Amino acid sequence: MHTVVRGAGAFGLTVLLLTAATGCQGDGSSAAEPAPASPATGSGTGTGTGTGADTGTASPTGLAAQQLDWHSCTAPSTAQGGGTAPAADWQCATLKAPLDHGKPDGTTIGLALIRSRAKDEQHRIGSLLFNFGGPGASGVATLPALAPTYASLNSRYDLVSFDPRGVGASSGVTCLDDQATDTAAAVDSTPETPAAVKALDDSNARFVAACEHNSAAVLPYVDTESAARDMDLMRQVLGDGKLSYFGISYGTQLGGVYAHLFPQQVGRLVLDSVVDPTKDPQQSALGQAQGFQLALGDFMKACATQAGAACATGAGGDEGTAKIAALVQRLEQSPLPTKDGRQLTGSLAVTGIAGALYSQETWPLLATGLTEAMDQGTGDTLLLLADGLNGRDAQGHYSNLNAANRAISCVDASQRYSDQDVEQQLPQFRAASPVFGTFTAWGLTGCTGWPVPGKAAHPEVAAAGAAPILVVGTTGDPATPVEGARAMAQQLGAGVGVTVTLEGEGHGGYNTGNACLKRTVDAYLLDGTAPADGTTCS
Repeated sequence: MHTVVRGAGAFGLTVLLLTAATGCQGDGSSAAEPAPASPATGSGTGTGTGTGADTGTASPTGLAAQQLDWHSCTAPSTAQGGGTAPAADWQCATLKAPLDHGKPDGTTIGLALIRSRAKDEQHRIGSLLFNFGGPGASGVATLPALAPTYASLNSRYDLVSFDPRGVGASSGVTCLDDQATDTAAAVDSTPETPAAVKALDDSNARFVAACEHNSAAVLPYVDTESAARDMDLMRQVLGDGKLSYFGISYGTQLGGVYAHLFPQQVGRLVLDSVVDPTKDPQQSALGQAQGFQLALGDFMKACATQAGAACATGAGGDEGTAKIAALVQRLEQSPLPTKDGRQLTGSLAVTGIAGALYSQETWPLLATGLTEAMDQGTGDTLLLLADGLNGRDAQGHYSNLNAANRAISCVDASQRYSDQDVEQQLPQFRAASPVFGTFTAWGLTGCTGWPVPGKAAHPEVAAAGAAPILVVGTTGDPATPVEGARAMAQQLGAGVGVTVTLEGEGHGGYNTGNACLKRTVDAYLLDGTAPADGTTCS
C-alpha cells in the first residue's frame, strides 16, 4: 500500500523492512553507495520505438546495449537502510537509465542492482526481478536478507532486485535531516484543535520545502511509469526475452503498470498483497484504516486467548479498541519516556502498532509494547516498532524510505486534499477505525503543496494480450485488503489476472511460508503452470 502519511510515518512500507529494522540491521555506518546519487549526463543515444502497448515514449536502444559491471557488494548505505555487506555470492552493478524516458539520449541516472546467480545453471530460466514495495523499499538491501525465502526460485532463476529511481542508491530523494525527521515523526498526526492542525500543516510544509530544496532535479521523474520503463530496460540488459517478476505491496502496482505498458513482454509475473488500482487515495486510505482495524481485532483476539487476563487489551473487540484509543489520546497530551531519551507520542504509538500488524511474527512485540505503555509507563517497544516502519536505525539515522514514499506517491496521484476535505471525511474514517482512522485521514494531506503535479487519478493496469499473471491476496492483510487482488485481476483483463487467495494473516502471502501458496507460486514461476482462477490456500 502506498498511502501518503504525513511526518515520517507511512503505512505503505512492507513488513519485510520492518523486520529488518527491528531485528536484523547492522550499524548502518557504511557510506558506500553502488550508484550515483544525482543525475549525470549519460551516453544513451538510442531513439527506437516502444514495445507492446507502449507507443508514446522512445525506447533507449543505446542504453539497452550497455554491459553491466557486476562486482562484489559493499554494505548498504544509510539511505538504503544500513546493514552488513551480503555474502560473496551476491553481485552488484549500476544500470544507466534515462532521467526522462521521453528524452532517451539525454541525462541519465544510475540505478543500483543486486543479483544472486541461479544455482542450477544448466536449467536456468532467466532473471526474476523483485520489488518489495513501499514505495521506497531498497531492493538492494532487502533481497539478500530475504533470500532464504526464495531459495527454491534461486535454483533456476537469477534473483535480481534494484533500488527504484528516487530510492536508496538510485538518485535517492533527500528531504529532512535526521534530527528534523525525529521532530516531524513526533508531531501530532491526529489533531483535534486548530492549533494542532496548524502545527501539522507547518510540519508538512517544512518537509515539502526540504524535498524541493534537496531533490528538485529528480522529483518530476520518480513516478511509477518511469520505474516500469526502467524495468523493461533491465529486462533487455539482463538478456531476457520476457520479464519474470515478483512484486509485493506497491510492487504490485509497479508490476501492473509494467503489464499495461508492455503486455507482449510479460513472462511470469506474481503480484502479492495487491494495491487496488481502481481506488483513489481517499478510498485507499479508508480501506487501509479498515484493514488495520481488522488485523488489530485479530491480534487482540489471539492475545486474549493466549495470555488471558495478562493481555493489555483485555477481551479485545470494542473493549480492547477503546483501551488503545484512550492510550493514544493520553500520549498526545503526556508522552511516555523511553530509554534513548525520546518520547513515545500518540502518533508514534499508532505507527508502532500498525508496524507490528504487518506480520504475526511481530505480534508478541506488540503485546509487550502495549503492556509497557498501559501498565508500566514506558514506550520503548512501541517506539522500536515505529522506528522500524519509519526507517530509523539504532543510531538515529533514517533511510530515505519515507522521503521516497512521499515523492513517488505525490507524483503518481493527481489528487490533492485540503484540511477541509479531511475534516469532512473524519466521521467516516473514525467509524472505520477508532485507532487508525484519524491518523490515515490526515495522511491524505501529505501531497498538499507538493512542487510537482501528480500524473493520474489512478494507475492504468489493463494488459489485454498479456500472458497469465498470478494475483495473490491474503484475507487478513492490514495494508492491502484482499479485495484489491480481485480488483487488480479484473482490471488486468479476462484471461490475464489469475487470483489466488490465502486465508491467513499478514502482508506478503508468499513470505508467510504457507506451504500451499508456496507450491502454487513455485509451480507457476518454475514450470509455467498457472493455477485455476479462484484457487484458495489456508
